[in-house]
Amino acid sequence: MPTKTLDAASTSEATEAAQRLPTLMLAASLSLGSAIALGLARFAYALLLPSMKLDLGWSFAQAGAMNTANALGYLLGALAFPRLARRWSAGALFGGGCVATALLMAGSGLLADTNALLTLRVITGVSSAAIFISGGVLAARLASARPHDAGLVLGLYYGGTGWGIVASSLLVPLTIFNVPHGWQFAWFALALACAALAAVAVGAARKVERVHAMASSATQSHAAADAPRWPRFSLALAGYTLFGVGYIGYMTFIVALLRNAGMSAAVVTCFYLLLGVATVISARLWSGLLDRMRGGQALAVLNTLLAIATLLPALFTQPWVAFVSGVLFGATFLSAVASTTAFVRHNLPASHWAKGISAFTIVFAFGQIVGPMVIGWVSDGAGLARGLVYSALLLAAGAVLAACQKALRRT
Repeated sequence: MPTKTLDAASTSEATEAAQRLPTLMLAASLSLGSAIALGLARFAYALLLPSMKLDLGWSFAQAGAMNTANALGYLLGALAFPRLARRWSAGALFGGGCVATALLMAGSGLLADTNALLTLRVITGVSSAAIFISGGVLAARLASARPHDAGLVLGLYYGGTGWGIVASSLLVPLTIFNVPHGWQFAWFALALACAALAAVAVGAARKVERVHAMASSATQSHAAADAPRWPRFSLALAGYTLFGVGYIGYMTFIVALLRNAGMSAAVVTCFYLLLGVATVISARLWSGLLDRMRGGQALAVLNTLLAIATLLPALFTQPWVAFVSGVLFGATFLSAVASTTAFVRHNLPASHWAKGISAFTIVFAFGQIVGPMVIGWVSDGAGLARGLVYSALLLAAGAVLAACQKALRRT
């Protein structure tokens, strides 16, 4: 009898593992979309900024405006997404966004006019939003297929941004040349990386949409009647807005700060590489937190850690401090994004996930519009270190607001 029980348990564990692995692999493949949308299309610009600023004669405010333009497009894309989602499926929007982003990244390598680059960054923001939001919806569906691994699935999707950061940290230094407009070659390399990742990510999105369809319309319409209104999670939205302002200040100017502190190109590359690797592994670190915390507590914890990571390089200029900051920041910031999708999944019916994720993406985009310009303006007047201090304070304020957000639905 004990032997039979043991055999049955072993068989059950083997079956569970066989069912779990394909889901996690699908989430990892889907995560390459977030690598395109943020890791390559947005964060790689931090590595390009010093070369472009020098070549084109920009101030820090002008350099920050490039990320502001990208965030403006992201906001427009987030505002348009609920309407687009009524006409096209999440998988179609995901695939269209991936293709468009790869083409737009290549277009950035053909331009050297500041206004033209600003315009292209706006359009790239729109296509990135289409990838990121639709991918979040698909990841939420995939997470619902395996409730015990929901936090890990969401973490894997958003943590995929780290693969884009790792790719850009290797590609950009190798493809920026010491010639006029030598940074343009790096944009072409990033476009090729986008295309390669899109080939895998789009296939995963199609499979998720085919296998993990939404619940029946009758169930959705019944649940929709009980959907909480946005004022009930306004504290989470406010905390996430400040996250958007604070984190993008770090991601836009940290490389410039390290270079201004006298750190070599090799040290900066290692810093950015470590940040990307930490982002990839963050999925496992915070999956339990995302499963347990149904209110704003997860965002509060992550915002607090981000504030500490942002403050460190502003106060201390040693390379080892920069590495600690990069690892802590990388291991935390995309999990803050994942925490909002977890909040939506915990508190809204499935029929309202797209709207809920769009609402968080809208305030996130608004924060990213304000962040680079404000932090850039502060940096022009008082130095980059002071700009990061302001970023840290905003992240800390976001943590306080998020901590006050209660769960909207009882378990």
